[in-house]
Amino acid sequence: MFKNLSLKVIIFGFIFTFFSSFGQSFFLGLFNFSIRETLSITHGQFGSIYASATLLSSFILIWFGKKIDDIDISKFAFFVIILLAFSSFLFSKISSVTFLFFGILLMRFSGQGMMSHTATTTISRYFTKSRGKALSTAWFGLSLAEFILPVLTIYFLTFIDWRIIWITISIIVILFLPTASIILVKKLNFESRETLGNLHEGDENIKSWKRTEVIKDYRFYILGANMLAMPWITTGIFVYQSFILSSKNWGPFVIAKSFMAYSILSVITLFISGFLIDKFTSRKILIYMNIPLLLSSIVIIFFDNPNISFLFLGLIGISNGLANVLGSSTWAEIYGVRYIGSIKALTTALMVFSTAFGTALYGLLIDKGFSIEQIATISAIYISIALIFLLFIRNKLNPVKI
Repeated sequence: MFKNLSLKVIIFGFIFTFFSSFGQSFFLGLFNFSIRETLSITHGQFGSIYASATLLSSFILIWFGKKIDDIDISKFAFFVIILLAFSSFLFSKISSVTFLFFGILLMRFSGQGMMSHTATTTISRYFTKSRGKALSTAWFGLSLAEFILPVLTIYFLTFIDWRIIWITISIIVILFLPTASIILVKKLNFESRETLGNLHEGDENIKSWKRTEVIKDYRFYILGANMLAMPWITTGIFVYQSFILSSKNWGPFVIAKSFMAYSILSVITLFISGFLIDKFTSRKILIYMNIPLLLSSIVIIFFDNPNISFLFLGLIGISNGLANVLGSSTWAEIYGVRYIGSIKALTTALMVFSTAFGTALYGLLIDKGFSIEQIATISAIYISIALIFLLFIRNKLNPVKI
């Protein structure tokens, strides 16, 4: 399916999405209890710190993320690697609320933000005809992390101090990633593309929109509303796993084990969605992206049995598999690839911003006494409204020809 340089770009994306997991909410949420216990803070206080740090990281990403359009990818990747290693080490030294803010800020910016941004922008720019399959293959990295890290981390936390885990992460990052990046993308440049003979007819004539043009396009905001549903809702779920467990009277390992269903269905959906997108285009698949997420909200509203957590996270995994690929391919498909780094910096920043919103909202609602069922109802209403707007414009998403 992929050959030579194409395969190297895929492997690069796979590795970077895997390592982005250390800044993702599903992973950081595993340390929620340990950090709150260490600093003696509440759910709401943790959520406010997490949200404000995440929010600031999204603003930094808007400016810094666009630099990928101007800097050699191997040099850009090296900077991101150093930042992730430093951030992980700093996270292990958290001893105060102020320190927690800066630790989360750097982990969200370097991990969730820059690692995933570097991977998806590089792949979106390089691939055209096989963009869907390439992105879906690369996102297997994050799915693999989501499959093995929750249970592994919960296990280690039973006999290892949480700070030691973060020091180990920092060492692994600095030892492994620089060499991998040099081997995989050293020869990649801005003009590197799939073999021209593989391009869809007319793809080379698609207009490449600048970011200033994109933000004036009303379609961008409707697409964005749908794209942002997944990150803000799932961030709240992942960060406040312990609240869901206590609300539903589930055992401490229920959600951690259920991440396997989440990961397996994410991987299956990733595999299928890549082929579907390359065959039918992202524009036609997008309408189905959040339907499983909507169903997951309904499940958590009406059912309490611990086994339902597998269905709950499994449905989220399906939407996650679709969202991971569509979140990159849709923008490149509609707005072209020349300025995709700048556009992706904006959309990734909005995604990070939405996770801050989700964390703050969940924390506020929890402290106000809302049940998980009431919070899930709010989520379901948002998803439904965003879907309705998308239905109205689904036939107006064709790229502009030049």
